Parts: sequence; structure tokens; C-alpha cells
Amino acid sequence: QVQLVESGGGLVQAGDSLRLSCAASGRTFSSYVMGWFRQAPGKERDFVAHITRSSGYTFYADSVKGRFTISRDNAKNTVYLQMNSLKPEDTAVYYCAASGGYGGSRSTDYAYWGQGTQVTVSS
Repeated sequence: QVQLVESGGGLVQAGDSLRLSCAASGRTFSSYVMGWFRQAPGKERDFVAHITRSSGYTFYADSVKGRFTISRDNAKNTVYLQMNSLKPEDTAVYYCAASGGYGGSRSTDYAYWGQGTQVTVSS
């Protein structure tokens, strides 16, 4: 089992950058595929990005491709989401998630979730 705690959210202006962090408990962090999702008010939780166990493969939603970068540091049990050129439509609660399987772009692919961190982008 793994516990996840996100941090780094906040209020920024359009065009700004933010880096989200997700710290994981336990010694087996490197055995999980890690993902980031987001949920805007009144909308479903959407996939943002995921990264494989050894960082060898990353995958992004089209809406963030070229602007967001997911990375991980297995020595620090932490996964990151660097968000550049933020837009108002990026406003959402951002969640990190862990998958003991293959991961993927569906929320049901992930068994463990953090509590979320709010990102608000003003125009």
C-alpha cells in the first residue's frame, strides 16, 4: 500500500508556471506507475499524464502536451508535474495516483490517490 500527499498548488496568472509534487510513503514507490489527474468543478476527473516505474516512458493528454512535464525521483519517493504556460482552463484540483499494474489514462487503472491540490489560473 502507498499513501500519497500532493503539494505545490496555488493561484497564478495565465502564462505562469507551477510545479506540483506528490510525496509517497513506503519503500516500494519505484514499483508503481504514477499518474496525474485533474478535476474541474462540475466535471469528471480527467487524465493528465503518467510515468512508468523507471521513468522510461511518459504519456500526456493532448490538452497538456508540450506544456506539462511529468517526472519522478525514486530515491525521494516523489513524482512531479511541471506545468508551464498555464491557461485558465487548467484550473482544477490536481491528484496524483499510483498503479501497481500498467497504469494508463483511466482513473480506474489506479488504486491509490492523494487528497488533491488546487490550481487556479486567472486570466
